[in-house]
Amino acid sequence: MSMHWDQLLTSQRYGHQALSAQEIGRSHFHKDHDRIVFSSAFRRLGRKTQVHPLVLNDHIHTRLTHSIEVGSVGRSLGIRVGELIEEQLPAWVSPHDLGVIVQAACLAHDIGNPPFGHAGEYAIRDWFRRHADNAILKDLAPNERLDLQTFEGNAQGFRVVTRIENHLFDGGLRLTYPTLGTLLKYPWGVDKADERGKFSSFQTELEILNSLGKELGLVSLGTNHWCRHPLTWLMEAADDICYAILDLEDAIELGILRFDQIKPILLEMCGDLEFDDQIFATEASARRKISALRGKAMENMIDSAVNAFITHYPQIMAGTYQGELLADGDPGVKSGLLKAKKLARDRVFPDTRKTELEVGAYKTLGVLLDAFCQAVHDNHVQGGQKLTYQTEKILSLMGIHAPSPQTSLYRSYMRALDFIGGMTDNYASYLARQIGGLA
Repeated sequence: MSMHWDQLLTSQRYGHQALSAQEIGRSHFHKDHDRIVFSSAFRRLGRKTQVHPLVLNDHIHTRLTHSIEVGSVGRSLGIRVGELIEEQLPAWVSPHDLGVIVQAACLAHDIGNPPFGHAGEYAIRDWFRRHADNAILKDLAPNERLDLQTFEGNAQGFRVVTRIENHLFDGGLRLTYPTLGTLLKYPWGVDKADERGKFSSFQTELEILNSLGKELGLVSLGTNHWCRHPLTWLMEAADDICYAILDLEDAIELGILRFDQIKPILLEMCGDLEFDDQIFATEASARRKISALRGKAMENMIDSAVNAFITHYPQIMAGTYQGELLADGDPGVKSGLLKAKKLARDRVFPDTRKTELEVGAYKTLGVLLDAFCQAVHDNHVQGGQKLTYQTEKILSLMGIHAPSPQTSLYRSYMRALDFIGGMTDNYASYLARQIGGLA
């Protein structure tokens, strides 16, 4: 069994009537790109942590700048692959369409991440695990409880673009199936999550996941479990290329690492250990020196990912490929990536200030979860009647995200997470101080 591009690149748009394949001006996929860029959820990424929370240095990446850079690399990967397989593409699709599909998915790949980056994910998971035996969770089904205790930014992102943003519970951003399919890095539910807890669909979106799988012709691997869309591999590679280089660049900017510590790693990624630039011997800033290596390294990593995609193309189209493009390509790229990850793990992630702020993030999100989850719980249990003054005010803060009393408890908690997860770092910190009486 093999997937086919005429299905994988359908012009069908989720939450909208069927569309013709031909478009004047912007293609359907360019419209996806623009809908994401102009969305409020995308804009808020500018105040969300990439690696280092609440930094004052304007050169450090946020989720927004990271997503834009990943999108740029993803577009190149999509176009390059599109040019190599152009004869297999439907008549209405060009290599540049593949580029913009991957770019759009890259722009949205972190759109569901909560405040404070991965520390925020862990804080939400741990809060619900601490309440496992509490009345708050006792009436939930096992997989509903597991969704909350394994809260995943990827699954929340899928929920944002299909449910929450723009058309609330009426198609979300109403993106095309190919863009949504490419966004699904882990196209399965929480019961199929790997050892890292990775999955891309909460129980609330399983129906959408399965509809996408069928319409796109993805290979079914079991109940609520699909293979990846072929273009997802390119989105993943673009993300890996960017964080491998740019996380180290941020560490230099913050004084955690020195240029001479990462130069050998970047040279491996460049595929040229002898590469030299006259600027290396000058008194130029580390920022300027690393820029001389960044472009060359990215170009070589893109070449490596494209070659690996074509090498493993039959397995990718059959839905059986299980590797990583950057690990299965140029040996220098693979080696450099492993060393970059190790250096980040050993030197960057344990940084004292980063650790202090992440511990603070636990407290901040704990205050918010205490308040909002208790409020939606009381609203559901009491049928919206005889609520305390505080509960009424907490629910009023949620605005359109406030669930009705008739909403199931699980879905009420998901609405609370829609509200909290959508906050910027700054607003989450502010609101926690206000609610906690610490202002």
